[in-house]
Amino acid sequence: MQQPIVGIPVFRISWNAFTASASALALALALALALSSSPLFAQAGLAEQEGRAMRIGIIGSGTMGGAIGLLWAEAGHEILFSSRNPDELMDLVQSAAPRASAGYADAAAYFGDVILLAVPPGAIPQIGEDIGHLMQGKVVIDLTNPRADRDGPLTDEWLEMGTGLAMAQYLPGARLVKAFNSLGARMLANPIGRSGEKIGVPIAGDDAEARDIVADLVRDTGLEPVMVGRLERAKEFDRGSPVWVSGQSAAQLREALNLR
Repeated sequence: MQQPIVGIPVFRISWNAFTASASALALALALALALSSSPLFAQAGLAEQEGRAMRIGIIGSGTMGGAIGLLWAEAGHEILFSSRNPDELMDLVQSAAPRASAGYADAAAYFGDVILLAVPPGAIPQIGEDIGHLMQGKVVIDLTNPRADRDGPLTDEWLEMGTGLAMAQYLPGARLVKAFNSLGARMLANPIGRSGEKIGVPIAGDDAEARDIVADLVRDTGLEPVMVGRLERAKEFDRGSPVWVSGQSAAQLREALNLR
């Protein structure tokens, strides 16, 4: 670990598979300002108060990863934001102080009891090859959404399979849970949907305990978890599905996904 920058530790473990987007980081920081003035931040330390604070490594600290990490830090979790250039994350880390640090992706994978994958899905195969062993046995939240213009010809194959199962094949041994992929980033700053109720977040995974952990983490962001079932059902809320980025409440999602 190198010397702290302005008193914040930066973990220096080399990994070059992911480059943070400057524009995405700028939006995450803009969201941080909006979030810090919201009523949700009055509930700071919820996870800590309930005795379930965790260490969470975030791989991809842009629009979604940055904003979610800020909310988790405010709830009492310890966060390690990662990118290829951790020095560029200092403003984000300071917004989450004193519960945040910065490092490379493999540092985040090593650090976290829970890992959030907030990168383009085209990066997941290389992440699995390079640092997948560090995530074995851990809860890994996949919020990726494939897009043909960015992720290439595998996009159709992944969507046909369902992105939950598709990403799981690159991360053997991880307790993979699909969640947060059905949100637009600005929903994190305003978690109340058009119905006047909290926006629902569909969750799918094969490990029941992992699903429960992720459900608590969804609540820590001010949103409402919706348990959909096993990982194969993540296809029902993938990109392009009727419920994707719809801002529906938990009750509306249960009806739309035929959940009892």
